[in-house]
Amino acid sequence: MNYRILLVDDEPDILEFVGYNLRKEGYEVYTANNGKEAIHKALEVFPHLILLDVMMPEMDGIETCQEIRSHKELSHTLIAFLTARSEDYSQIAGFDAGADDYITKPIRVKVLVSRIKAMLKRVEHPLSETTTEQEHAIQIDRERFLVIKEGQEIIMPRKEFNLLALLYSKPQKVFSREEIFANVWGNDVVVGDRTIDVHIRKLREKIGENHIVTIKGVGYKYED
Repeated sequence: MNYRILLVDDEPDILEFVGYNLRKEGYEVYTANNGKEAIHKALEVFPHLILLDVMMPEMDGIETCQEIRSHKELSHTLIAFLTARSEDYSQIAGFDAGADDYITKPIRVKVLVSRIKAMLKRVEHPLSETTTEQEHAIQIDRERFLVIKEGQEIIMPRKEFNLLALLYSKPQKVFSREEIFANVWGNDVVVGDRTIDVHIRKLREKIGENHIVTIKGVGYKYED
């Protein structure tokens, strides 16, 4: 599969260096040097993955991510921040905006490529079978990556959808945090301790507080 990656950074050297190494790996690479240009480019080429800096002129990365997520046709594009901002609040803001991953610079090229490959596996291999289950209060259409609640379609970023799909696949089963990381992010992808909590909170905001239950010290389970 020929994956398209959009690099967004206001530093030409970063675009050149990262772009060169990703092209060596066989990816089709596009670039933008600010948020507004990134949105136009994304709607033009529909990338599988966007690597996005946080600090940019005109429109910062957080605003850009939020705007991208507002476009239905880009709702399942993977978005990863690639930035020197390593503070917890910056990472939480990134996930709140709809990011799938948060990668801090500096990072070795081989490690970055590994992280990218792990993310793109989710594009080629969705979590579960392609069915729509009608017997639940909430329905999941895995062919269209849609969640349906009370007849209303809910668009979610891919990581949120995959997390919900995992819990939904076995109602009442308690999934440990380790199981969730392995199934949704992959064993070779390092994410912060707050990553799952942020995604769970966003899911509850969209589908209701009662469907995802926290089991303290263990993990989470889905209930109708």
